[in-house]
Amino acid sequence: MERTPTGTPVGVDDPYRHAGRCDHLTSDGRCRFALERAAADPNFAAERRATGYECIAAAENAEWCDCPHYRSTTDGGECRRCGLDEVRMAHDDARPLLEEHHLSYGAAGDDNDPAHEITVALCRWCHAKVHEGWARVDDDAGPDAEALAAREKRRSREHAEFGFRTAAERDDRD
Repeated sequence: MERTPTGTPVGVDDPYRHAGRCDHLTSDGRCRFALERAAADPNFAAERRATGYECIAAAENAEWCDCPHYRSTTDGGECRRCGLDEVRMAHDDARPLLEEHHLSYGAAGDDNDPAHEITVALCRWCHAKVHEGWARVDDDAGPDAEALAAREKRRSREHAEFGFRTAAERDDRD
């Protein structure tokens, strides 16, 4: 199983099995990295320019991991392990229900580890279980009771904000 630099497990054997489309891929199949950040890797940008900025992984028999600048980060909508969905409260400093969990920690130029950033969203409860080493990202799991309670508490607050109250009801002065 893959591990963090400090040795804790990340909960997967192959991060690419959980990776999505590249964050740099445009809707028309071009590489946004080469288009917008050419100075960061001029040789890569020149190669992409010669092919009309076509994404490397878009080529026949290619895979995401073939691109040196591949990156797949989470949208943070729901926990990849248990399915708990995020409920964020505006103007609230409460800790998010979901956290970004890195599946790969490789350093650029290190042949033993991938240099690609691959993240998924995990709820705080699943995230702790994965890093403690007794859970995997692809386990068939449901949300913890504590996680459901935290989500429902936020939903109740959210619904309360939708309710209409007259000025008289809001004014404590009688």
